[in-house]
Amino acid sequence: MTPIRHNGSDGSNGSDSDPVLDAARDCVLAVGVRRTTLADVARRAGVSRMTLYRRWPDLRTLVGDLMTREWIDVATRAIPEPAPGTGTRTRIVDGMVTGVEAFRAHPLFRKIIDVDPELLLPYVLDRRGASQEALLALLADALREGHADGSVRLGHAERQARALLLTVQSFTLSLRTMTDEDDPELDSAAFLGELRTLLERTLTP
Repeated sequence: MTPIRHNGSDGSNGSDSDPVLDAARDCVLAVGVRRTTLADVARRAGVSRMTLYRRWPDLRTLVGDLMTREWIDVATRAIPEPAPGTGTRTRIVDGMVTGVEAFRAHPLFRKIIDVDPELLLPYVLDRRGASQEALLALLADALREGHADGSVRLGHAERQARALLLTVQSFTLSLRTMTDEDDPELDSAAFLGELRTLLERTLTP
C-alpha cells in the first residue's frame, strides 16, 4: 500500500502536473463546469483548441480526467506512512477517515457538489470511474497486507474493498444531509467518529 506522493500542497501542482488539467481546474473553480468551454481551457493553458481536441473530444472527457487526477491525489495523500508498531488495519482506517475529510474540503469537489452535482451521478448510480478503479486496487492491496499481518479480517479482498468504498462514498457525498453542525453530538466530527468505528469493527478479525 505505497502512496503516490506529490509536491503540491493542494493537489494542483504535484509531480503529475499537466498544464491543461491545471487550466481546466482553474476554470471550473472560477465558473463551474457548465460555464467552462474548451476554448476557455485552451486560452488559460496557452495551447490551441486543436491540441486539446487531440487528447479530449469534449469538455466532459477532460473534466473526467481532471477529477481522476484530483481524487487519486487526495486518496493517496490521506494514507499514513508505515510506522513501527502500526498495523495495516490502523493505516487503512486512518487513511479512509482522513480521505473523507480531505474530499469534503477539496475545492474542486466542493465546487462540483455545489454547482454541477450531476457530473458525479454516473459514478454513484451506473458505473465505476477510473478513480474508483484505482482506489479499489489500492484498497485491495492494503487489505491483502492486512490479511497477511493478521490485522484485517480474512475475506475476499476485492469484495471487501468494494464494500469499504461504498461506505466511504456515502459519507463523502451525503454526510451534510445528516449532520447538525450546531450540535456536537450530530456534527461532522461526531459522524466521522462513527465512520471510524464502522471501519474498525468491519475490519477487525
